[in-house]
Amino acid sequence: MGRLGVDLYPLQTGVGLDRVETFRKFLGGSAANVAVAAARLGRRTALVSRTGADPFGTYLRRELKGFDVDDRWVTEVPEHPTPVTFCALFPPDDFPLYFYRRPRAPDLEIRPHELDLDAIRAARVFWATGTGLCAEPSRTATLEALRARSGRGATVLDLDWRPMFWTDPAAARPYYTEALRHATVAVGNLDECEVATGEREPEAAARALLATGAVRLAVVKQGPAGVLALAADGTRAEVPPLPVEVVNGLGAGDAFGGALVHGLLAGRDLGTVLRHANAAGAIVAGRLACSSAMPTEDEIAEALAAGTGTLPRKGL
Repeated sequence: MGRLGVDLYPLQTGVGLDRVETFRKFLGGSAANVAVAAARLGRRTALVSRTGADPFGTYLRRELKGFDVDDRWVTEVPEHPTPVTFCALFPPDDFPLYFYRRPRAPDLEIRPHELDLDAIRAARVFWATGTGLCAEPSRTATLEALRARSGRGATVLDLDWRPMFWTDPAAARPYYTEALRHATVAVGNLDECEVATGEREPEAAARALLATGAVRLAVVKQGPAGVLALAADGTRAEVPPLPVEVVNGLGAGDAFGGALVHGLLAGRDLGTVLRHANAAGAIVAGRLACSSAMPTEDEIAEALAAGTGTLPRKGL
């Protein structure tokens, strides 16, 4: 449940957007990308989101279906355009984003009374994002969906901190605190953990997430330092990243999320889950696109065997 939009990526690397001549469009948005990533790994997925009643919205629903993501809960908001996001590519670690979500993004118009709470309760995994907390009515809808889960199954809160989406970023923590009271899994990078808990040191951040209420698994992504996960039963796993020649690092976290969901559903041990999720993220970081770059299980196995996320692949 969450963000959906069109990503417009330049076909030139190391060039500012003012000089880029050609772009290619892709399905984007963190929640949508996670759904695509899990579907690519064989899971049955659906997205709760909204688009504008425009050609870009038509494109996104067609792409979701093409990726085998159920779009029945993706509805139109006639008064707002489908958002687009531009990115400049300066590998290995500079990918400035420019969000065009004015006057208002349709995915922030998800309304509580329109939620299919029976479907949300029935899902083996429910994934919500911090972006959904940034404005009403999406904020109330996100919290209502999380409450409906009542700690059942895997209820994931992707902290997904985007300061430009908040009118008052300093006011974000209470909403994160409330959302974490209903999540069983929390996932975030160091910046996101600091916003949600006030803790930036990885071990302290993980323990703070576990202390928020229902959270039974805290996953702290540390970039080049790898990923740390702590479970409420004391299980701990920390794995290094998989090396990769970076093309576009933006989709790596969403690929990680889809593989995390897949691993949890498969009942794998925590270390194996993290290694596979790291490999998925590395593979996507080595490709231009996000959604269409999501790896298969065979590609993840290949990357782990080769010790690199840079794999030969046709296309983008």
